[in-house]
Amino acid sequence: MDVIDWSNLSFGYMKTDYNVRCHYRDGKWSDPELETSEYINLHMAATCLHYGQEVFEGLKAFRGKDGKIRIFRMRENALRLQSSCRGIMMAELPVERFEEMVLLAVKKNERFVPPYQSGASLYIRPLLIGTSAQVGVKPAKEYTFLIFVTPVGPYFKEGFKPTPMVIMREYDRAAPLGTGTYKVGGNYAASLRSGEKAHEMGYSAVLYLDAREKKYIDECGPANFFGIRDNTYITPKSESILPSITNKSLMQLAEEIGMKVERRPVLEEELATFEEAGACGTAAVISPILRIDDLSENRSYHFSKDGKAGPICEKLYHKLRAIQYGDEPDKYGWVTVVE
Repeated sequence: MDVIDWSNLSFGYMKTDYNVRCHYRDGKWSDPELETSEYINLHMAATCLHYGQEVFEGLKAFRGKDGKIRIFRMRENALRLQSSCRGIMMAELPVERFEEMVLLAVKKNERFVPPYQSGASLYIRPLLIGTSAQVGVKPAKEYTFLIFVTPVGPYFKEGFKPTPMVIMREYDRAAPLGTGTYKVGGNYAASLRSGEKAHEMGYSAVLYLDAREKKYIDECGPANFFGIRDNTYITPKSESILPSITNKSLMQLAEEIGMKVERRPVLEEELATFEEAGACGTAAVISPILRIDDLSENRSYHFSKDGKAGPICEKLYHKLRAIQYGDEPDKYGWVTVVE
């Protein structure tokens, strides 16, 4: 293996030693198998290719100061995968099987877990796809579930530094009663065009408004949104937002440090009243927002005076990371230590 420059890793794919797979046939799941190939042998009429039957997850493993490897909130990811499966009529993977396969994938690729304080982590990508050959829109009868891992650096190349985001009213990420609340590839495909346009204009991400009325904040392309005002952590509630496990964790930590938490519909005008704002998700934990430009309305909302993250974003970010790395006690039972 080439020597990996851990502290300069980007957020991208790198080949590791093994991936883990199991298959659903005749109404039951097979035992997990280790695989070294990076490829899937797939029928050309598989439902994942034609009707979008694919769901995925993203979670991380961290190496602590004590050398131990910790996986963050694995069970929550297993439950969210099941919710996505119900949403698009796929066979549900049992939680225990998900957890067993995550642990196996991490153990078998242990040498790829970045060292403590490198700023990098091991990204874990579970993927479930419909594989039976069908022509005609109906759920598959057979499925493949697999997990691969890859060491990653920060999601936004700036790291924990405020970046500008943009509202583009001419694009929607998900329909109000569609698949926005499930982690399916189609939602990400829907965000690619506006995301690329935003990057070309110098923004790190798009902040989407609700598709029905264009009045309420929904979420940032790859992450949930939150704002801070009067010692209150405010995050949007909507039927088209993916329930972020990071956001769920931050809400608990905000309460722990004495803040109020509100999860409710958030009008766009409220952006003008927030002292701080951020995007949160597995990949970045918290990406503080410098400002949000609403292009068609020709207005901007500013959240950072000196280009630095606000004090509450900073406090929550460091608190969550400390739990992930084992530097602070895990009083919520969020972390699984790999034995």
